[in-house]
Amino acid sequence: MAAGSDDVGGPVGALRRLPRRAVDAVESRFFPEAEGAADHWQRKVMYESVNAHLDALDVVGLTCVEIAGANHAGRSWKEFRNLDYPAFDLCAPVLEENRGAYDVVICEQVLEHVEAPWAAAANLRELCAPGGEVIVSTPFMIRVHELPYFGLRDYWRFTPRGLRTLLEAGGLEVESVESWGNRECVVGNMRVWSAYRPWHSLRNEPDIPLQVWAFARRP
Repeated sequence: MAAGSDDVGGPVGALRRLPRRAVDAVESRFFPEAEGAADHWQRKVMYESVNAHLDALDVVGLTCVEIAGANHAGRSWKEFRNLDYPAFDLCAPVLEENRGAYDVVICEQVLEHVEAPWAAAANLRELCAPGGEVIVSTPFMIRVHELPYFGLRDYWRFTPRGLRTLLEAGGLEVESVESWGNRECVVGNMRVWSAYRPWHSLRNEPDIPLQVWAFARRP
């Protein structure tokens, strides 16, 4: 079944048609919550899109840096590096050794947590080699999530238009901006970070995005 399709029959389709409270009871009784970000219902379509984009690249000869994460470290990069806070601050001036050093810059679920996203967007450009790729994802309709003990604050949300404007103001050429979400997933994530289940709707309602992501390039 293609991402975004709701053409589901049989037991899964029957379960989907039950009242939300009944479905919640089944999930809490028989299924654990998401163990990692890649398992989240709200991120499933976004990760499929990002992975498809990276699959189309010849990464063997490319250098990659991922900001505050290592979701894509397993690919056959020429070189992979993770830059994490607080040793690396995306809003601070980029060190000379990192300027233009990476063919692919990945920044997933970070911009909502920085105080100055305009500075962060400009620094994504600084990290990227001329002609290189920048991939950014960020949430919109999800609840506030903070871990103050680790310095993780929550400041911002971005619409598709807002993310495009931010990246272009930072000096990047935006190739495309995508989004995904629906009201069922918004409700499902009110209480917990819902793991994706086969009965969860992947129908996209463009006016109710949970996740927004963009593929851009440094000129």
